[in-house]
Amino acid sequence: MCPISGTVQFLIVVITILLACHFTFVRSLEIAFEPKNVSVYMYETVTVNYTISGDLDENFEILKLYSENPGVARVEDTILIADLSGSFNITGNFLGKTEVSCKGASGKLNVTVIRRKRVIDTIFASSVGTLVSIIYINFGCALNWGELFTNLKRPIGPVIGFLGQFLIMPLLSFGLGKILFPYNPEMQLGMFFTGVSPAGGASNIWTVVLDGNMDLSITMTTISTLAAFGMMPLWLFTLGKVIFDQGNIEVPYSHISTYAIALVIPLAIGFLISKYCKKGAKFLVSILKGFSGVLLLFIIIFAIITHLYVFELFSWQIVIAGMGLPYLGYLLGYCMAKLLKQPPPDCLAIAIKTGIQNTGIAIFLLRFTLSQPEADLTTVAPVAVATMTPLPLLIMFFYKKIQARISPSHRKLNVKNAVKDSNTDNNFNAPKDDRLIPTIS
Repeated sequence: MCPISGTVQFLIVVITILLACHFTFVRSLEIAFEPKNVSVYMYETVTVNYTISGDLDENFEILKLYSENPGVARVEDTILIADLSGSFNITGNFLGKTEVSCKGASGKLNVTVIRRKRVIDTIFASSVGTLVSIIYINFGCALNWGELFTNLKRPIGPVIGFLGQFLIMPLLSFGLGKILFPYNPEMQLGMFFTGVSPAGGASNIWTVVLDGNMDLSITMTTISTLAAFGMMPLWLFTLGKVIFDQGNIEVPYSHISTYAIALVIPLAIGFLISKYCKKGAKFLVSILKGFSGVLLLFIIIFAIITHLYVFELFSWQIVIAGMGLPYLGYLLGYCMAKLLKQPPPDCLAIAIKTGIQNTGIAIFLLRFTLSQPEADLTTVAPVAVATMTPLPLLIMFFYKKIQARISPSHRKLNVKNAVKDSNTDNNFNAPKDDRLIPTIS
């Protein structure tokens, strides 16, 4: 045997023995944490106690702690083992779960980082709810109630909207979730809950701002909200089972009921104002578009500020999902209406109604169904959809504004129509084309 070869073999044996000794030592040390599982709020720090047991070697003066995911929670780097017990701090960095381990000893600490409820969340929800109720009073004043019943008697528009809302959008959200998040069932669930939610109330505002058929839009909103009582459980207990194993998801009927009542009562108040106080109704109708635009900007800006923490979770997949669901909804809804030869204002209303989801209900469903931090983590899907939804509508709005400014004939036509409407008898019960709703100019 070659001397070099023998030396190499000897070194291999020595190294193997040393590694075995070291492994035996490491396995003999154990670190226990108290508590074994800890929850910490984002940006806050908690203290955890530890106890080290096992055969100690005087050559090992320190053991090192580390977090499996420092982005979720950060810990101190080292522990002095001379005391055998002590404490260290854990700081929550962001929503999620991680484990704290010790290099040189066995044992793990499960850490969950959650979000503390904030005053700004309550302010956002209450302020938006109040302003939306006020604008629905305006809708009640401007709504042509005779046209509303006509839409129900000839329900081609509402039927298209229903199919878009409760057939196309659930299937679309399911498919996008599977394609974009194949190994992330939580994100798939967030997408699917967004897709099965009823139409968003903002669709009525956008329909008014973009000169769509407001009567048809509100008719479809009412039908969509009521139909959600049956359609949401249907989708959650059928196609939804592909995403989650458990079948005991509770649908928040009380929340949907509250939304339906909050929709009907302001409309009824607006109807009474239009019937018994026509001057007040005329004023509310005259400020409808301006108020709608301000409210939309308020909701968009305030929602972004309130949910800034969620944007840290955004990836290219989430951005694509946030754009894909509403934009494909707009396109498919418009194509269906166009193929069935609906008039342009109806096509626009149906497209908007199909693409805009009630992301508030989706967020509520996720937080009601899941534990923390999964409840907050999955809401990134509806938040992404809500953030991306208005962009093409904003582009269309500014395009119409620019077109009105550079086309004097278009502006004169708007003024002429407004004068004609103001001189029409019984404005609030007139046919749809004679309503007192000025176009954008």
